[in-house]
Amino acid sequence: MNLFEIIALLVTLAALFSYINHKVLGLPTSIGMMVLGLGLSLVLIGAGHLNHQVHREAHRLLEQIDFSQTLMEGMLGLLLFAGSLHVNLNDLKRQTAVISILATVGVLTSTFIVGGLTWAVTRAIHLEVPLILCLLFGSLISPTDPIAVLGVLKKLGVPKSLEIKITGESLFNDGVGVVVFLALMSLAGFTGEHHGEDHDNANRVAIIGAIESDADPAGAQEATAVTAVDVAVMFAQEVLGGAAWGLLLGLTGYMMLKSVDNYHVEILISLALVLGGYALAHAWHLSGPIAMVIAGLLLGNHGRAFAMSPTTRKHLDLFWELVDEALNAVLFVLIGLEILTVDISGRFVLAALLAIPVVLAARFIAVGLPVRLMQTWRQFTPRAVRVLTWGGLRGGISVALSLSLRDAARGDYPQASELIVTMTYAVVVFSIGVQGLTLGPALRRWGLAQPQPAT
Repeated sequence: MNLFEIIALLVTLAALFSYINHKVLGLPTSIGMMVLGLGLSLVLIGAGHLNHQVHREAHRLLEQIDFSQTLMEGMLGLLLFAGSLHVNLNDLKRQTAVISILATVGVLTSTFIVGGLTWAVTRAIHLEVPLILCLLFGSLISPTDPIAVLGVLKKLGVPKSLEIKITGESLFNDGVGVVVFLALMSLAGFTGEHHGEDHDNANRVAIIGAIESDADPAGAQEATAVTAVDVAVMFAQEVLGGAAWGLLLGLTGYMMLKSVDNYHVEILISLALVLGGYALAHAWHLSGPIAMVIAGLLLGNHGRAFAMSPTTRKHLDLFWELVDEALNAVLFVLIGLEILTVDISGRFVLAALLAIPVVLAARFIAVGLPVRLMQTWRQFTPRAVRVLTWGGLRGGISVALSLSLRDAARGDYPQASELIVTMTYAVVVFSIGVQGLTLGPALRRWGLAQPQPAT
């Protein structure tokens, strides 16, 4: 199938599943899309047992879709811009300290806790997974996804401060999580994205020698110190550079929107800002996700207030709402279908099931410790840690990063890289399908759900 036929098929499936979900299931859109995608995958797997050609053709089709590239280099910038466009900047400013700590310290803490526990668990069930791959799993599974949970929170009338914490953290920890993942990939020598080939090989020797072998301690310490500097520079370039680039994009877009009053032109400017800005961020090794969030916040607040007419605001909101809904529908259909490429045999299933409580425990600790500390000087909504833990859903970014890791590491660690994908998929499906569906009842039980009156 060519690119047009693949896009046509995905959009058709998304429209069909959206209709079925709306008429029959009545689930939140993202959850309904994933459930129906999973159902179709299971049907294809069952049909494959009767006719192997069916399974082979379905598998071949999915292999033509580079999920990681499709999301990370195509859809993510649009989704993050659309999501941040409607976040109130004043509300966000009041939660700046909390969001910043959760999106940075929280992600790093979760990465190392998940990595360490995963290494211990896999060894306990006699699966050899190198520590560096366990840490990579920790980095890719730590970012949370706001898409599936925000509709539930708004519908249930969750306290505004808590909703902003979850939204803000999810928007920013995507970018931080990707940077941490890339840094660990660079240390492991699995990618030449940010460094030359020779330097990557040196990094691989240094990190594997420091973690997995009995190499000379002094030499390992020296090599690790060098690579730590590289990682610090890369982290600063990605995060700070991405933030600066997003601010520049937002200001440029603001001035252009303010100089015209034609919603056709202004919508096209906003679209070019996202697509062109994200592409340049990728080419310059800056964090595109962070840049898109900041640009969206600036245009969604100052741009909306001072650079757009009421007509432009109406049409621009409708346009980005449509983009957001359409891309989310396709994304979660893809997540559901990707089970066809996942190894769900033998001890992989046990490891995947054990990964779920590991990730939840790490999330509880990574959120609970900073919140408990911050409670000494500021107030939090009762049971905030529980809500942040259970409401911290994982989504498409985790799946995309795990698939990119499998492609990069399968030559060195074929079984371990495949296991990472299986564990990631299990956590994401549980997160969206179980946590997403039970969040509402949990909030009502904790006394935090106050349904909004009908308007």
